[in-house]
Amino acid sequence: MDTKITEPDPPYRNGMSEVLRYGEFTSTGNRKVRYALSLTERDLTIQKITSAPLERSKVVFNLRDCVGSRAFRADDNTDSGAYFSAYFYPFKRRWMSSGVARQRVERCFRVDLVHDLCANLEEAEKWARTIRESSVLQNHPRNGVVYSEVRRPCRAMLLVNPHSGKGQALSLFTSHVQRMLNEAGVSYTLVVTERQNHAREMVREADLSQWDALVIMSGDGLLFEVVNGLMEREDWEEAILTPLGILPGGSGNALAASIHHYSGAQPVSSEELLVSCGFLLCKGLVSHMDLASVHLSSGPTRLFSFLSVAWGFVADVDIESEKYRHVGAARFTLGTLVRLASLRVYRGRLAYLPADEAEPRGESPQNQRPFSTFCPSDLCRPSDSVGQNTFHNSCNSNNAVRMKTSEPVPPNATQKGLPDSLLVPLDQPVPSDWVVVPEEDFVLMLAVYQSHLAEDLYAVPDSTLNDSIIHLMYVRAGISRTALLRLFLAMGKGTHLENNCPHLVYARVKALRLEPFSPKGVITVDGEVVEYGPIQAQVHRGLARLIAR
Repeated sequence: MDTKITEPDPPYRNGMSEVLRYGEFTSTGNRKVRYALSLTERDLTIQKITSAPLERSKVVFNLRDCVGSRAFRADDNTDSGAYFSAYFYPFKRRWMSSGVARQRVERCFRVDLVHDLCANLEEAEKWARTIRESSVLQNHPRNGVVYSEVRRPCRAMLLVNPHSGKGQALSLFTSHVQRMLNEAGVSYTLVVTERQNHAREMVREADLSQWDALVIMSGDGLLFEVVNGLMEREDWEEAILTPLGILPGGSGNALAASIHHYSGAQPVSSEELLVSCGFLLCKGLVSHMDLASVHLSSGPTRLFSFLSVAWGFVADVDIESEKYRHVGAARFTLGTLVRLASLRVYRGRLAYLPADEAEPRGESPQNQRPFSTFCPSDLCRPSDSVGQNTFHNSCNSNNAVRMKTSEPVPPNATQKGLPDSLLVPLDQPVPSDWVVVPEEDFVLMLAVYQSHLAEDLYAVPDSTLNDSIIHLMYVRAGISRTALLRLFLAMGKGTHLENNCPHLVYARVKALRLEPFSPKGVITVDGEVVEYGPIQAQVHRGLARLIAR
């Protein structure tokens, strides 16, 4: 006679949600304790069954916090029971500080409804599959943004810079991310970069049909390499649509902090930020992200930027603080104090194309004049087994060296690639509808397209991934050291634009051009040093795709 597992009679409705599955199981730690599990399209409710029904303890897990579930058999061949585990990362209060952060919770149950391993395993697999499928359905749009999902089954290339930040990227991966990817059933190939521009060369030449996502665990510099490698390909239009994932492993981690912010979560940093980004990666939701094309003065050189262009104080702090890399994100605070001690003023000319008719915040530039010269829950298909993961290119070389000169883009990439319709050549005046800033003495110029410039620098509170806006800020000469320090402290909270600082000007723009007059200085693109000289940029809406939420 065939063995058959009898199930309760649902579907019935528990509140507003239809019950998809119901069962009573024991825990893996104590087979004498039984639990009643009720699974709806939104929640998994677990009730501990005691002798007094009114005293049942109950916990409810939202499936939006679930990254995966799997069924498995016991190592003991004499055990006829089967098991299933569900993996959640809900927001929980921190132990030693205020606020909440995502923290891992695993719940595992033993199915022993009949004395038949195959029948029990089949039941466990039904539970695991229903949990996975229901968790995927909880990936709702946020703030009106419609998300797609990474293709399933997924094959991810995971690029790690072992020397980014404090040099702990690999250990952070193995201690936090690796388990999460396995729980979500994500298959990946781990590539440890060997040198500067290694990642750029790899993605420029790689057969991208082998990969459904490119995941970067580093600071922002490695993603800069990947984005530019993709845009240098002959098939750049298709290549740049490859979903990109970011896991913070560096010092600044600006984009990681931004996507965490876009998810609506409370601010976190360090390993809590890594867990948050790992969770978003496992959920596998994809949004479009703006890129800016950046032109330098040396021939056809063009770069693509996802984060910022900086000149003056901000760029100086970023590069000069490299010597303090061993202290992690605190290097920027230390670098800021050092640079404040010998504050510099830079001469140059700035112009921009306003994004709309609205006046810029702060004091608006007056006396305009012509500019005469220069410019996935499941990332992949749920599986009852751990994804097959491979490791490639282990090395001990340093990939954290800043780019001292820009690497020229192949001429055909510039000539045949994405057109920059808002820009004219750098040796021609800007169009008449551009605003030319009358001041020529600056402390800094910062153009940023994400919410954060670092984990603790909340640069643009109202920025989104694909708003088609360059958020331009500049500080005019004459500001005191105390006022500048106060400005950066306010940026940590995102209140710097509300402080009515008379030296700070903010504008929403579509394109900009900077011509430095000072003979010495630093210009960075996404934190990477580029050739010092005239530079111009324009934003391209939603050009890339980012795994975010």
